[in-house]
Amino acid sequence: MKQSLTEGAIGQRLVKLTLPMVWGILAIVAFNLADTYYVGQLGTNELAAMSFTFPVVMTLGSLAMGLGIGASSIIARAIGVGDRSRVQRFTTNSLTLGVVAVALLASIGLLTIGPLFTALGANEAVLPYVRQYMEIWYFGIVFLVIPMIGNSAIRAAGDTVTPSLIMIFAAGINILLDPLLIFGVAGFPELGLAGAAWATLISRAITLTASLCVLKFKEDMLSSHFPDLEETLWCWRDILSVGLPAAGASMITPISIGIITGLLASYGSVAVAGFGIASRIESFAMIALMALSASIGPFVGQNWGAKEYGRVAEALKQSYIFCLGWGLLMAIALAIFGTQLATLFNDNGEVVRIAAVYLLFVPVTYGASGIIQVASSAFNALGKPIPAITMTALRMFVFYIPLAYLGSRIFGVAGVFVAATVSNALVGIVAFVWSGRTQKKLINCMDMVETAECN
Repeated sequence: MKQSLTEGAIGQRLVKLTLPMVWGILAIVAFNLADTYYVGQLGTNELAAMSFTFPVVMTLGSLAMGLGIGASSIIARAIGVGDRSRVQRFTTNSLTLGVVAVALLASIGLLTIGPLFTALGANEAVLPYVRQYMEIWYFGIVFLVIPMIGNSAIRAAGDTVTPSLIMIFAAGINILLDPLLIFGVAGFPELGLAGAAWATLISRAITLTASLCVLKFKEDMLSSHFPDLEETLWCWRDILSVGLPAAGASMITPISIGIITGLLASYGSVAVAGFGIASRIESFAMIALMALSASIGPFVGQNWGAKEYGRVAEALKQSYIFCLGWGLLMAIALAIFGTQLATLFNDNGEVVRIAAVYLLFVPVTYGASGIIQVASSAFNALGKPIPAITMTALRMFVFYIPLAYLGSRIFGVAGVFVAATVSNALVGIVAFVWSGRTQKKLINCMDMVETAECN
């Protein structure tokens, strides 16, 4: 374990952190697409069943992500201070928290499959397939939560290469196992939709083993002593103080997108299809910004713990400049090639036109959206999660949804997309100003504390 991010050129450090994350995120996108493609070959009911599982899987994934963000925040700051034993205690206790969360979530999930998915709209033809998939998925939830926390701890140590390699390898295994277990290829049993669940479980089990081995033998971040109950509860409190708001912020976006989708549905299936295509293209265009926001957390945490406040300010400045530059590049590219890209997904002229309208307006504020993500990650790294969840709620509930409703009444579908553009721009400005003021305020407070201690 080394305070690797508290020294060296800031730009180079950020690039070395971000590039591996780009490939890791691409791997996750690829295996999700593969799952959808292969399950789609089974039939409409099976594909519908998997679609019904998405909100639940995304919600539990957000909770796991929140625990990972909370663990990364406190571990990175402990590394910055240079306290190895504290790092080991925090890492070990974050994993024990994950085990407790898994036991609770799996128990509740297995007992509520029927009523939950019936409430979500699954009918009698689809519900057996949902049960088939989720019973396996819930038993394997330990392989989702623990590796997510473990990989976050590894990134907190300044290593984004190893977690990305683990993600890429696991995605490759998942893509390989999907046809073998779903269709019974090469002597494997034909399991149908359950095969997709088993493929995910096996690939996630590999990430669990790999992340624990790296934490123990490469980074030496796991304690060999049985954790004390009082200390464990104290660590859990610190992790959850950041993790729960971060999980809440993660869940706001899919809920809001569901509301926007319902609003667009009033204009017909072509509007929803066009929005869906544009969103898929957008997810690829935003990968670099998502990777940067995932990387800035460990950098800010380590340097803040080491009291290298100037490096934190410079890293955020360079990150914001990159966000604006990347956003401008994507806006130009999608304005020129948006129509051609949309035709790759669908040949319906009206669907393509709607997607192209989205890709003309919204990418103009990708830079602002990136600033929001980076600022939120920085706030979480500082142990200040409230601004992050506030900005997400402000963006979605205060601006986007009300403006989308109003815009749709005046300008139709295009009004919804203009609302997204305006909300990104407004909250991007808020994120920029808020992060700058928070840094100055925290630095002044810490200087006052140190002066008092010296006196």
